[in-house]
Amino acid sequence: MTSEVLRTALASCQRARARMIERLREQGVRDERVLAAMMAVPRQLFVEEALASRAYEDTALPLGLQQTISQPFVVARMIELLRAGRELGKTLEVGTGCGYQAAVLSHVATEVYSVERLRPLLDRARANLRHLRLPNVRLKHADGSVGLPEAAPFDTIIVAAAAPKVPPALTEQLAEGGRLILPVGTAEQHLVLIERTPRGFRETRLSAVRFVPLLPGTE
Repeated sequence: MTSEVLRTALASCQRARARMIERLREQGVRDERVLAAMMAVPRQLFVEEALASRAYEDTALPLGLQQTISQPFVVARMIELLRAGRELGKTLEVGTGCGYQAAVLSHVATEVYSVERLRPLLDRARANLRHLRLPNVRLKHADGSVGLPEAAPFDTIIVAAAAPKVPPALTEQLAEGGRLILPVGTAEQHLVLIERTPRGFRETRLSAVRFVPLLPGTE
């Protein structure tokens, strides 16, 4: 690829990303730090090459291994809900996938610990993130349904797969004042936001979503 063709391709991606940000604003995302983080991460690096032209569409895209990269609105909305009125601090992501959400989180969280149960997917995420040189992101091959006890507690936990019910290990690893967001359900799924307060856990059911299931174990 010549330098001129490369410059044209990069400019085209920048324009597509800017349109994505405007669409997110129209959809109700108001947190400017979240929008800036979404603008900073080149989503086309995280999708299959054949789907690169669709990288900035507001849709989930297949990654192989029966996994998907979440639609931009869902990524932005979940992070916005976690940030509302606070900083993310030390953050655990369950379900690294291709690494895209971890890259976005790196711009708004102090530290990002991300776990993925599928080794081939984790290897792909490492390769994708290597180009961005993000010093505050740590990846691990692990069963996300049990969290990451050796690094707990976490100020923030975000889960990118749907659990039939909230995994107790994740609430136990949440620091006081911390927030956890995850999709819950099987046939029907909803986002659930859990806040740990001095008086216990407060749970809020949010919008309907569609995620791949949260499975135990590692492969």
